[in-house]
Amino acid sequence: MGGALYIVGVGPGHHDHMTFRAKEAIGESDTIVGYETYVNLVKDLIGGKDVYRYAMTQEVERARQCIDLAESGRTVSLVSSGDPGIYGMAGLIYETLAGRGWEPRSGLRVEVVPGVSALNSCASIIGSPLMTDFAVLSMSDLLVPWEIIEKRVEAAALGDFVVVIYNPSSKRRIRQLQDARRILLKHRGPSTPVAIVKGAFRDSQSVVLTDLGRMEEHADRLGMISTVIVGNSSTYNYKDLMINPRGYSSKYALRDGEASGGAPPPR
Repeated sequence: MGGALYIVGVGPGHHDHMTFRAKEAIGESDTIVGYETYVNLVKDLIGGKDVYRYAMTQEVERARQCIDLAESGRTVSLVSSGDPGIYGMAGLIYETLAGRGWEPRSGLRVEVVPGVSALNSCASIIGSPLMTDFAVLSMSDLLVPWEIIEKRVEAAALGDFVVVIYNPSSKRRIRQLQDARRILLKHRGPSTPVAIVKGAFRDSQSVVLTDLGRMEEHADRLGMISTVIVGNSSTYNYKDLMINPRGYSSKYALRDGEASGGAPPPR
């Protein structure tokens, strides 16, 4: 009997936010592979299975072993936090398979099991910041040259996108977010709302609502499990929430006694 490879997104970490299919795929698997921190998120679901834990920088080794194990007849779940197709392992798995001449219809069975990404989980905690067009950017320049990331930040800022920032900083990487902030400030005001969410739906969760002008005052909240959401020109804060208007107020009365076209409350 042939093997199978599931690339499983387990969401932010709390089982309440893991999809039914993710739990099902892990249950069907006899082998679990993943970065140690992600494996620990599902440790109560993997009893009796063969488990291979890896360090963060061993993505290529992880991908190769997953494929080798599945091709040998194992049913393998490669677990990732969030969604494996958003800065996750899905891309590397498919790149590796393509390099081996894999045939999707007749070869190894592969399934990407989507999960709740940080942009979804963090947005749900702070209100409704992603109601209009948004861009998602990673500040990690380990695989992408910083010059390209700068161009993407500039384009997102110029286009007035809400900006979701993954991997904002690490112990060795601080300058990148500072540079990105300077680019954003060229195109939007210092009072632009900013949310910093760390460890969404985990025991370590913390939330800071600030603005673009004062964002650097909260550098201690930034790290690899933090996500930064920068509002656009319409975004405003309301009682510890961030609201990005969809545009209904330009056509409908949203408050009692208000004529159509009412403005949002002040920031």
